[in-house]
Amino acid sequence: MTAEAQHELVLVRQFDAPREKIFRAWTDPVLMKEWFVPRPWSIADAKLDVRPGGSNLIVMRSPDGREFANRGVYLEIVENEKIVFTDAFTSAWVPSEKPFFVGIVLLEDLGNGRTKYTAKARHWTAADKEQHEQMGFHEGWGKCADQLAELLARS
Repeated sequence: MTAEAQHELVLVRQFDAPREKIFRAWTDPVLMKEWFVPRPWSIADAKLDVRPGGSNLIVMRSPDGREFANRGVYLEIVENEKIVFTDAFTSAWVPSEKPFFVGIVLLEDLGNGRTKYTAKARHWTAADKEQHEQMGFHEGWGKCADQLAELLARS
């Protein structure tokens, strides 16, 4: 097993939507609230400064009303192609208490308005990867991708 595989979880989908619509769903806080967490969870708030070094705050709300703030920073933005973010920093390069992963979203044009969507969660340690997998990475991120597909079909 490669070092990358020991630390990375990957979800790949194909969407009947152009890259621009998917990129917008990742970068528009109003749209993000519609798909970004598996229902019945919801997004209570989303603040996104989508640029390298820009911070984000996504507040997830559990079905029983508890809120969980998730802060991070964007590392790389290539419009309609790539989004790289991490929880290793909370804002302005201020380190977080416990970095967990780097998220990488790749959008590949397949032609005819279709897009290959690759979402990667790259962890610092194999143990963090395993923890994320046990937390339900594939099920949760998969359900979010389904919800994203629903949003793309409506818009």
